[in-house]
Amino acid sequence: MKNITQQFNSGFAPFKALLIYRHDKEEQINQFQRDEKETHIYVESYDIGKSGKPINAHPLSQSEMSALADLLQTSKEMQSSYLKSNGLLPQNVLYVNQQANGYAVWYSPPQEVNLFFVDGLQIPSGKFHVPAMLWKANAERLTVHALKGKGKPMENTKLCHAPYLNIYAGGQVCMGTVQINIGKSTCLEEFIQTWERYFFNSNFSHSINGNNSTKSNTTDLWRSLAGTGEQFPQNELMQTSLTLKQIIT
Repeated sequence: MKNITQQFNSGFAPFKALLIYRHDKEEQINQFQRDEKETHIYVESYDIGKSGKPINAHPLSQSEMSALADLLQTSKEMQSSYLKSNGLLPQNVLYVNQQANGYAVWYSPPQEVNLFFVDGLQIPSGKFHVPAMLWKANAERLTVHALKGKGKPMENTKLCHAPYLNIYAGGQVCMGTVQINIGKSTCLEEFIQTWERYFFNSNFSHSINGNNSTKSNTTDLWRSLAGTGEQFPQNELMQTSLTLKQIIT
């Protein structure tokens, strides 16, 4: 069973309650037929007061029924569009779980990006070459790993520690003060673009992993790469015991 307690504790508040009454009336159709039941339904509507108790009991109106139908339809549409691609599945996507709190797994090839560092690190912000990366995220959390080489990873591909600051040993990213705003109606393409933008546009500030995300001191490594335009040194990547298959299952 799926634990959805967190969803109910995330700003949801009751505003309407429905009480359904049923009355079964037995009627004899004629002397040759057996008795049959005729069921009558009555729906009573309650508003929920500030104290959380039902108030203002009244028969469910036509307008309330229409509003409820629209609300349920909108909720269904939002859920069905979460992590759904706008067209053909992007080639860099490896796995998608479209459940209510589902997630996506994708990769990005080696690329040149802007990285930002806080002044105290004495690392000039600017363009850096970064290795291929494996990303896994839901609407609230992001995990990243690095990949050696340029090719698309396979199920048995070994993952490396992401060679960045602000990342735990297991790959979870500390987003700091970044305001995560990914809705449950976000399509797959927008979802991926948003998480990559959050990650690369945030300020790297400190090493959570004791500067052990690379073979040499991680902070010193980025300081030495600043302004050089050099490719990220593959020999600095540290392999983990994880494979892609373990990430997507």
